[in-house]
Amino acid sequence: MDQSAITVRYAKAFFSTAKEKKLLDKLKADIQLVMDVCTSSEDFILLLESPIVKSSKKAALIKSIFESKIEEISLNFLLLIVQNKREVHIPGICRNFLDLTRKDLNIKSAVLTTASEVDASTLKKVKELLGKELNATIELTAQVNPEILGGLVLRLDDKQYDASVATQLRKVKQTLLETEL
Repeated sequence: MDQSAITVRYAKAFFSTAKEKKLLDKLKADIQLVMDVCTSSEDFILLLESPIVKSSKKAALIKSIFESKIEEISLNFLLLIVQNKREVHIPGICRNFLDLTRKDLNIKSAVLTTASEVDASTLKKVKELLGKELNATIELTAQVNPEILGGLVLRLDDKQYDASVATQLRKVKQTLLETEL
């Protein structure tokens, strides 16, 4: 079976269960915690991917890591994944579950890249404006990239608005190279 089909199937099943039991917010927080562990701990990923470590040992380690931190239903879901020998797909399942949850709750992810640090009040205003414009809740992340020189780059889901000075200079240069003297 295709890896993406596996991750989508498990994510949809858990998402349906979360909606049915009206635990979507709690389980979203649980899966976000698992995703954070996956992205921050190389050792955890190595554990999941290791063919040498037995499934029973993986299940015991996952239980000891998450037992007091997440809901029992979330823990049982992770243990089911391990029992079915699909533990290498946990990061993908988490990512797909979070995507389904964002769509259901009308949450859009945005990344604002600027040349210098932006203060919290400006970020709050940007978040509010985007929320009103898109009629959605916005998860805004700010990044600093001095290479854009000035202006901003706003990435919203799979779209990007580039109003950076570096891009404008590149466009001017290209126009000048294309014009004949």
